[in-house]
Order: sequence, then structure tokens, then C-alpha cells
Amino acid sequence: MDGLDIAACEFRLMDHGWNFSIIAAETISYPDDLAAKLDHSYNMDATGLIQLDRQYGDFIGNKVANFHKQYDFHPDLVSSHGHTVFHRPSDGYTFQIGHGANIAARCGIPVAFDFRSSDVAFGGEGAPLVPFGDHSLFGNFDYCLNLGGFTNISYEQEGIRKAGDICPLNIVSNRIAQLLGISYDHNGENGKMGQVIHELLDDLNKLDFYAKPIPKSLGREYIEEVIWPMLTKYSSSPRNLLRTWYEHAAMQVGPFLKNGGKVLVTGGGAFNQYFIERLIVYANSEIVVPDANLVNYKEALIFAFLGLLRLREEPNCFGSVTRASKNVTCGMICLP
Repeated sequence: MDGLDIAACEFRLMDHGWNFSIIAAETISYPDDLAAKLDHSYNMDATGLIQLDRQYGDFIGNKVANFHKQYDFHPDLVSSHGHTVFHRPSDGYTFQIGHGANIAARCGIPVAFDFRSSDVAFGGEGAPLVPFGDHSLFGNFDYCLNLGGFTNISYEQEGIRKAGDICPLNIVSNRIAQLLGISYDHNGENGKMGQVIHELLDDLNKLDFYAKPIPKSLGREYIEEVIWPMLTKYSSSPRNLLRTWYEHAAMQVGPFLKNGGKVLVTGGGAFNQYFIERLIVYANSEIVVPDANLVNYKEALIFAFLGLLRLREEPNCFGSVTRASKNVTCGMICLP
């Protein structure tokens, strides 16, 4: 819900593997009416959701067309993640809107989209998909940690890529921050002023999800059904809720980083200085926050890479990560 991330990415296959560069990138804010529809899309009726799927595809396609003209970048492919409305792999489905045919029609470029459905069809979680890019593009790091709406991690273990969601992060902290009249907690400043609610912290740390082994994934439904009802039981100030939430998330992420090595940290949470400080308390590895361009656009970069692999008809999703029955070539392609 931060906006539409667009990154112009270039890839070269070298003797040692893939090289990449981000030539240009920007985040385009959503108009208020579109943002409101996206925010409530999971409550729409079938007709409304189908209409929004196409409307959002038109929006993406028009913005991509303007972007590549502005930067004089002529891509072979647009690779679009889309906006997740439903994610219930245990029930056999996942759904991201932003229809590829509408994107292609508006920008005049072939489009790869709907990256998660094929993996779910083969028994996978449909997430996370980024670890394939971590393996191919960032193999010099021992861990790749994304601090986004949900915190997820990717790493090699005995020659096999392991990955999964660890816990929710910004999807919860941003919602708490909105109680203070702000969209997010800049640098964790409000949380830093709060006090830990120890009873809530204990309840959060005892959630069954954390006892499950990786691979595993989370969706918005888990926030609505489990996390938010727990938080709203407490009448404490939003700053205390933020402080408790940061401590909880740091306590869940830290143990994954106990074996030393280098950790590439990206996603919006990488800019939350206070959360990084709390994370270091529970971790035992070198935390590396790269330049802002990579922090902000690593996932856009990797989805561009997954689209490239789809165009080459090569696997772009690890079954070892998603629990699918095999490595899957994910994504559908629409031609303009």
C-alpha cells in the first residue's frame, strides 16, 4: 500500500552467473480512490473485484508506459507482482490483482504476471518467491533478510536454499502508527518512547506459527484473525504497542541470525533505526543495510529477474522453499 514500485533493471549472464543493475527506479503513490479500493478489496463482491483487477492493470500499464518513456528505457518484458487480495495456499488458492492483459495493452510491452498460482497448484505455499533471486543475485551473503510487511529470510543450508516468513512487521507497526495519526513510525521514534507490555509480549511469542518449521508463509488474513485481536485487547497507548511489537519481532528474527555471517537487510524496516538496534541485541551476525536504492527496490529487481527466467522458460521458484513438489516455472505471459 506504499505505492507502485517501478524499477528499470538490466541483467547479463556471465561465466560466474548473473550480473544486474538498477538503471532507474521510483515509487508512484496511489490516487486516494484507488488506494481505498485496494485497501478494502478483500471485502468486495465478485463483480467489483474483477473490475478492480482490470482497473489496477490499467493503472500499472499507464504508469509503466510513462516510466519507460521518461527514462528512455525500452524493456523486453514487464514483470508484475500485483496486489495480493487473498492468500490461502492451505485451501489451494492465492490471488493477486493487476491483470496482465490490461498492463500489456496500456504499455505495449509483453507482461509476466500471476507468479504465485503455479507453485500453489503444485502443492506449494506460493511464497516466498524472492529466495530464487537471493540465490542467483546475492549469493555472497549468508542471509537475505527482508523487513517488509512481513519479515522473511532466505539462506543456504547444506547446499539447499531455505526460506520463509518469520513474523509480521510493517503491516502491523504501520497500522498501530495510524492510531497516532501517522502512516508509519519514522525511524521507530514513537516505539522508542513506549514501554514494553510484558503480558502482550508473552502472548505474542507463544503463537503457534512460531513453532512451525520453515518453510512457512503468512498473509493478511493472519493479521485480521489472530494478531490484531490480540493487540486490541490492551488499552495501552499506541507507543507502548509499537514498543512491544518491535521487541516481539526482534525476538523472533534474532535467533535466525545466531550463526554469524553477513546479513543483507532490505525492505522498509531497514530504515527503522530503532528496530535495527533491537534486532542487533538478539542477533549474532553482521547486519548490512545497502544503499537506499537496493533497500527500496530489491523485490522489484528480483521480480524482474523472475520474469526474465519465465521468459527463458526456466524454473524460477524453489520447491524446497515453498513445499511444492518440484521447482516450478511460475508466471503467465500476456502479449500486447
